[in-house]
Amino acid sequence: MGNIYLVGFMGTGKTAVGRELAKKKKWQFMDLDELIALREKQTIVDIFAKKGEAYFRRTETKILKEVSSQNKFVVACGGGIVINSENIKVMKETGIIICLTATPQVILKRTSGSTARPLLNVKDPKQQIELLLKLRAPYYAQADVMIDTSDLSIKEVVEKIDKLIQGRTKAKRKKN
Repeated sequence: MGNIYLVGFMGTGKTAVGRELAKKKKWQFMDLDELIALREKQTIVDIFAKKGEAYFRRTETKILKEVSSQNKFVVACGGGIVINSENIKVMKETGIIICLTATPQVILKRTSGSTARPLLNVKDPKQQIELLLKLRAPYYAQADVMIDTSDLSIKEVVEKIDKLIQGRTKAKRKKN
């Protein structure tokens, strides 16, 4: 197994789950948005405001390619990374894609009060969440596995992922 890529909408638990999963597996953890902000020396909100979403997406793809050349990484990806088919291809070739989902109400509750989410800094964030979820649904559906985190603790999600990966590893061994 190469890497584990956690994708999904903002507020579904990618970073929190990713950190715990990496600890459990004794792998490295990488949050792509944090790495982008570090490299660009500015926040994601500032990148969107000053350079635009297209610039951010190009940078995201470039950094994903760098990270994907590594092994045994749990990577928390930005919510929109799946929009680019090249990104999906890279992740599928170098690991497993796990999409974390949640209901719009749970996402709104988890993200409310945060100004660090440029796509939700709008008049009606719930409507924006519902719209973006609809638009991204076909992209998220390309993940290898989907897990609804709405009613699960971080620990429960980590356990689900770990069991799933162990099952896939055993199945591969039997195949070979």
